[in-house]
Amino acid sequence: MLIRDFDFELPAEAIAQEPAPRGTSRLLVLPPADAVRHQRIGDLPALLAPGDLLVVNDTRVLPARLFGKRPGGGAVELLLVERQGERSWDCLAKPGKRARPGTRLTFDAGLTATVLPTPPAPGGDGRRRVEFSAPVEPFLATLGHVPLPPYIRRPDRAADRETYQTLFATEPGAIAAPTAGLHFSSALVAALTAAGIEIAPLTLHVGIGTFKPVTAELVHEHVMEAERYVIPPATAAAIAATRERGGRVVAVGTTVVRTLESVAAANDGEIVPGSGRTRLFITPGFRFRVVDLLLTNFHLPRSTLLLLVSAFAGRERVLAAYREAIATGYRFYSYGDAMLAWPAASR
Repeated sequence: MLIRDFDFELPAEAIAQEPAPRGTSRLLVLPPADAVRHQRIGDLPALLAPGDLLVVNDTRVLPARLFGKRPGGGAVELLLVERQGERSWDCLAKPGKRARPGTRLTFDAGLTATVLPTPPAPGGDGRRRVEFSAPVEPFLATLGHVPLPPYIRRPDRAADRETYQTLFATEPGAIAAPTAGLHFSSALVAALTAAGIEIAPLTLHVGIGTFKPVTAELVHEHVMEAERYVIPPATAAAIAATRERGGRVVAVGTTVVRTLESVAAANDGEIVPGSGRTRLFITPGFRFRVVDLLLTNFHLPRSTLLLLVSAFAGRERVLAAYREAIATGYRFYSYGDAMLAWPAASR
C-alpha cells in the first residue's frame, strides 16, 4: 500500500483559520451506498437513533507551547510532549540544533530549564528532554500558549484557550484537540439527550503520534508513537449495554476509534475499563470490532488520520467525498467542518 494513494490537492483557502460558532458547522453525510448529503451538525440527533451511544474524548489541551531564550539571547520554543518526572518533560525544541545537552533556557516569571543529555529522537524532529527549575504546570496558565497546528497560520489568541477545547474537556494532558468534539454545543448535547442518544467519555491524550506525518512511501513502514488512554468503567458498561439493545456505537473522532479498537483487539472484541498506551495504526483492511459510525473532521493528505477514515469508509468513497467537499466549499482541518461516515458496504 502506497501513501501516494492517499493524496489530494487542497486549496489553501479551504483550510479553516478560525472556528465556526459551536453547533453551526456543515456536515457531509457519507452513507454506505447512496450519494453524499450536505447537512448541518445540528441535524445529528435526527441522523442517529434512540439507543445509539456517542463516545467522546474528554482530554483537555494544555497550553503547552513555551517561548524562551537561549544563552546569548537567541529565541527558543518548546512544545511540551509528555511529562517524564516531577520537573522533566520530553519536548519538541525549535531550533533543535541549538538546544544541546547542558543548555540553560530561561523563561519569564523566573522559570528556567536545562536540556538533559539524552539522545535525540530518530528522524531529527528536535525532541529533547528538559528539566525545569520547578514543576512547569503552574506556569502554563500565564506563560503557555495554545499549541495550534502549523496550518493555522496565525499566532494563538486568548480566545483559542476556549475555542480549541471541546465541551467535554476535563482531563488535562493533550497537545492537540480531538477536533471532532469541537462541533458540540450545549444545545446540541441537550438535543441529543432529548432524542434518546447517550454520550459517554473516554480519554486519549492526543500527542505528536496522531499528527506525525507519514514519510515512508510504503504505508506499513510508518510507526505510530504511543499515546495514553483511559476507559472509565461507566463507559465500558455503556458500550456493552448499547450492543445488548442493538444500538450503535458512534465514535466522535479518530482518537476515540483508536482507543476503542485498541482495547477490543486486546480483549477478544470486548471493551474493558482500564488505562494503557496505544500505538494502533489503522489502515485499509483493518477489522473494526466496536465502532459502527464515525463523526470526524476533514484531514490532511497522506496522514494517518486519512488512512483511518479510509479504512472505515473505503478509500475511493472517502476521496470522492473529499473532492465534493472541496468543490462545495467545506472548511478543512481542526477548525473546519465535519463528516458523518457509515462503514463501507464491503468492509
